[in-house]
Amino acid sequence: MIRAKKSLGQNWLKSQAILADIIEAGEVEAGDMVLEVGPGQGVLTEQLLNTGAQVIAVEKDDRLIDFLTAKFHLGVKLPSEKRGNLTLIHDDILEFDPAKAGLKAGEYKIIANLPYYITGQFLRQTLESAGPPSLMVLMLQKEVAERIIGSPHPLGSEAPKLKESILSISVKAYGTVKYIKTVPKKYFSPQPKVDSAILKIDRISKNFFNDLSEPKFFALVKKGFAQKRKMLKGNLKCPLAVLNQCSIAAKARAEELSLREWKCLAKSVPQKVCCQKRIL
Repeated sequence: MIRAKKSLGQNWLKSQAILADIIEAGEVEAGDMVLEVGPGQGVLTEQLLNTGAQVIAVEKDDRLIDFLTAKFHLGVKLPSEKRGNLTLIHDDILEFDPAKAGLKAGEYKIIANLPYYITGQFLRQTLESAGPPSLMVLMLQKEVAERIIGSPHPLGSEAPKLKESILSISVKAYGTVKYIKTVPKKYFSPQPKVDSAILKIDRISKNFFNDLSEPKFFALVKKGFAQKRKMLKGNLKCPLAVLNQCSIAAKARAEELSLREWKCLAKSVPQKVCCQKRIL
């Protein structure tokens, strides 16, 4: 047993039932091309291979490269080693270029038990890239998954309504988001301090930006959320006529706006209002 590294956000999933839920959510079938982020000790990798999918597993940890090489009988450790349906690549996923591994836009899926600390950067890089996947199924910190879902709350109408955030608006601009299920912390070793959740992002594309500047949209969203307690008109300093044009209340706050309303604003406000760089 390899000891998990806290510095790499490693927590080993030990539930076969949860693994099956991830595979089902990813609609993984024979012949699918799957990019697995951080295979760890290979428990999810095994299940993916059992479906008949082609799996490219990207692992950063030197120790786990050695472990996986032996486990899957890959032979001599190389930067990239392939055997059967599995290709193991020794790399940092934040520096990995899917195109160099032969992955084409919309023709592969991402399945990942994602280290919590890279969630935002990973989502931004993947969704904004020129070659995004068709679908992603991610294991995330439960609180982060809920933030991405935004409103309505994933657990039903009786639960407290969550507001939108920069993160939720950013992800929804690229795909359809679904909260699959909560995964209690007891299903991991070592046990983290918080629960996790399986999140699915489907129908990934840039169609939302067919008639809209992508940089302008995200600069506007960031500026709108600059001071959450302030009303939107104060953060954006835009005329009330623009809010009225988009059917947005004069006292609305950024967290209350839907994706559709943000798009209307981005198409209506002057370019000089959207001057800041984007942060997911």
